[in-house]
Amino acid sequence: MTIKTFATAAALTLTAGMAFADAHASNPMVGGAEMLAEKNIIENAVNSPIHTTLVAAVMQAGLVETLSGPGPFTVFAPTDEAFGLITDETLGALMMDENRAQLATILTCHVVGAEVFADAIGGMIAGDGGAHPVETLGGCTLMAEMSGDAITLTDENGRLATVTIADVDQSNGVIHVIDRVMLPKQ
Repeated sequence: MTIKTFATAAALTLTAGMAFADAHASNPMVGGAEMLAEKNIIENAVNSPIHTTLVAAVMQAGLVETLSGPGPFTVFAPTDEAFGLITDETLGALMMDENRAQLATILTCHVVGAEVFADAIGGMIAGDGGAHPVETLGGCTLMAEMSGDAITLTDENGRLATVTIADVDQSNGVIHVIDRVMLPKQ
């Protein structure tokens, strides 16, 4: 191998390595954990230290296989703090086997059957005059609006959530971390 061939190979390897690193660097960290775009929604959620309650709820509701599937999905993922706004009694009741269907409905009110990044949501909000209805797989309609640079969602009960981390790319969609649990109309 000549020095020129070696230098060219080294440069190509370095360039490919930097491109690979840049692809990973562009995905936001969640709770201090790296989120890998080549992993699916469930694989990344399991690694997030701020989504333990959400992961437990998804498992209890029987949604692991669905959210591990091809999608694409957009998931508005409430943090453990968001679930902490629900009383322990209510959350405990939702996690009981006999309430699995209700839990699944609540969770799927956080899921859209398409991959939608924050810029696209912002564009839909602007295109609809400041508020855009978001239809979820759980049959809920969330109202997306802008609050400064942040996207907010309001459920059918007037509960407001803010997207605190946007555009966490997944192999089967995208996650937007939110600070409140959205509920179906009550």
